[in-house]
Amino acid sequence: MRTIEPVSTIMSTNIITLNRADELETAELLFKRHKIRHIPVVKEKVIIGMLSYTDLLRISFADAVDESETEIETLVYNMFTIDQVMAKNVVTVNSDATIKEVAVILAQKEFHALPVVDKGRLVGIVTTTDLINYLLKQL
Repeated sequence: MRTIEPVSTIMSTNIITLNRADELETAELLFKRHKIRHIPVVKEKVIIGMLSYTDLLRISFADAVDESETEIETLVYNMFTIDQVMAKNVVTVNSDATIKEVAVILAQKEFHALPVVDKGRLVGIVTTTDLINYLLKQL
């Protein structure tokens, strides 16, 4: 198994992002529409935070109500901003970080996603799913 490959070989580059002015309802729609669990929050391609679907679940009834009912969710979402809910101290890696380095960070920090940043700009995101798929291909 080669673990010296750069993370750029397994990261996603088609990144869905939010900005701090977006609404939490918009975030939930993006999570569900794109079947993702993490969305970087950016300001002009510079990462300022990370919002996870779990963050939304902590403040809402996102999975507890019928999908056709949005009134409860909207009410709860209007009480918070993305800035209040997102993780702000985001750990990032460069695109030339090795897959092994990323695996160590994900295992030690118990994160499920890492933004990939080059020269201060968001260029990708790598998730535990990306890592597992890579490992499965090696077997």
